[in-house]
Amino acid sequence: GPAALRGRPPYAAGVQISARADYGLRALAELAAREDRSHTVTELAAAQGMPARFLQNILLQLRRRGLLQSQRGVDGGYRLARPAAEITVAEVLRALEGPLAGVRGALPEHVEYAGTAEPIADVWLAVRVCTRRVLECVTLEDIASGRLPAAVSALARDARDP
Repeated sequence: GPAALRGRPPYAAGVQISARADYGLRALAELAAREDRSHTVTELAAAQGMPARFLQNILLQLRRRGLLQSQRGVDGGYRLARPAAEITVAEVLRALEGPLAGVRGALPEHVEYAGTAEPIADVWLAVRVCTRRVLECVTLEDIASGRLPAAVSALARDARDP
């Protein structure tokens, strides 16, 4: 369950999802599920069992990237800057981590190999395309509603039932 993930980022097919990206996405999913008003860092952290101090920095970064709005005062806190249906997981991860796939710090299309290893560059490009296809089709609304796109649900089912 979620408690098992606390303190450790989840792993998916060899791709590490950082705690920053995991916490940011979870906080945004909470906001997507509760678009009625602004929510404080403390409320969001408590809802997902995350450290509020770490989450505060993540939310500030998401605000600077235009995904969140913040408001001071009694009714203050954070809210999504756009409708949840318009914000993809890919956009969130890029805002927090940069490019979705890299090879030793370079974009896959800038990696070149010689001789026998040459086709590996195409493997890295294919990994990037597959990652994008999943992350760009899932929105915060999909997560908040619990209704993921059918293709993503099918992939998850395949992963659980090898």
